[in-house]
Amino acid sequence: MLQILKQLFSYQSYQKYFTRLILPVLVMVLSTAVFILPAHATGVYEIPSLSPDTWILDQGEVVSRANEGEINGVLRTLSKKTGNNVRIVTIRRFDYGETPLSFAQGLFTQWFTDQEQQNHETLLLIDTLTNGAAIVSGNAVKPLLTDAIANSVVNETLGVALRDGNKYNQAFLDVSDRLSAVLSGEADPGPPKVVDNVQVEGTFTKAEDTDQGNATAWVIGLLIAATVIPMATYYIYQINQPSSGQ
Repeated sequence: MLQILKQLFSYQSYQKYFTRLILPVLVMVLSTAVFILPAHATGVYEIPSLSPDTWILDQGEVVSRANEGEINGVLRTLSKKTGNNVRIVTIRRFDYGETPLSFAQGLFTQWFTDQEQQNHETLLLIDTLTNGAAIVSGNAVKPLLTDAIANSVVNETLGVALRDGNKYNQAFLDVSDRLSAVLSGEADPGPPKVVDNVQVEGTFTKAEDTDQGNATAWVIGLLIAATVIPMATYYIYQINQPSSGQ
């Protein structure tokens, strides 16, 4: 047994079996970790400055190029006709302690620093990890975009499409059309029609477990397995080798 342990931990033996057995397993473990670790959190100050012709900032990468172009066209036309602007922002994950509303308010004041700039602006923000969303708007548009309509946009226009399989493209097309109508002074078209009875909660979030502790435990377990299994394999291999003559 002592001889086997010496061979197991000798430099040449370890180098040989590390290359053949341990290294491939470690590569597999690290590749797996990329998928199970949580998405990078985004802070308000990491969002780039707003350019005048930015209507949708898709940092969550959930909107297709074709639909992004269509949404840009709708919101650009709204701005030219009425002076009311809508900005849609998607991110992957909030910083710890942030809520959709606190993040949206922070970004709103970062982009629009005084009352005059804020008056005709509306910001819709969503984090794609939990589908938490919020709307913030300036004083001049509040008579058109009432709290009741804003809540309905978040909980129903967005919520219904996202509950039905995370249909982000359809959700944002519906949102841009509805906000464009409301902020143009037209009658509110309301949320999309739903065939079945969908229970919509007051604050929309997707029920998804994103426990970072579980992800870390998986990575540690895989790393342990990547070390122990090759060592055990080598031990069995040595046991089964024919003994040399005395």
